[in-house]
Amino acid sequence: MESYFVLLAPRIDPGPGGGRREVRAPVLLDPDAPALVVDVLRATTTLTVAMRNGAQRVLEAATPEEGFALQARHPGSLLCGEREGLRIPGYDLGNSPLEYAPERVAGKTLVFASTNGSQALRLAARQRERVLASFANLSAAIERVRAARRVMVVCAGQLGRFALEDAGCAGAIGRRLRALGAEPLNPEARLVERLAPEGEGEVRALVQGSSHGRYLRRLGARFARDVEFCARLDAIDRAYAV
Repeated sequence: MESYFVLLAPRIDPGPGGGRREVRAPVLLDPDAPALVVDVLRATTTLTVAMRNGAQRVLEAATPEEGFALQARHPGSLLCGEREGLRIPGYDLGNSPLEYAPERVAGKTLVFASTNGSQALRLAARQRERVLASFANLSAAIERVRAARRVMVVCAGQLGRFALEDAGCAGAIGRRLRALGAEPLNPEARLVERLAPEGEGEVRALVQGSSHGRYLRRLGARFARDVEFCARLDAIDRAYAV
């Protein structure tokens, strides 16, 4: 492996409809470089669980309205997503990894409209392969791209802004990519390595202490369990491309 690039958050601007947000992509790496997409709380953790439990396909939607339109074009698909952490009215599932049990998602197409993770997936769509990455499957995600010449790491962030849990995960990814011989291509790639937690205890502290981690925990016990799940290091030994 030669190099890697880190994007801390997609740039998200108001669209013509007021509520619509559109991803604005910077100049990216080679169009065939794989992208590790990171949204620790909770999209890439949740979708990794969904794929492990048999989900067939993920279609990202930028808005709830786009999600309804996509479902109409894909009969039998499940509407999945959240706004402000809560399931979107009229949707089948929210954004909790604990909701995506095999009996619910096996064989299904998921139309996924989360606040931030869907935007990161859409930005990374210019890449040949989009790999779901999080603390929960960190080692497996690295293994999935280890043969690549260059890698892009896309952090979902929070509404177009920096998110500590995603940056810390990107830093942990960067350290492992360096061990494979890769060099950071931009200042952000060098910065996030300083934020990388060491071991499961530091991962838990970082995720639970992050701004979004604290917000989710204030929503109640069910959401606190989500945060705890998302803070588990290498709990899942597979990485999936969507």
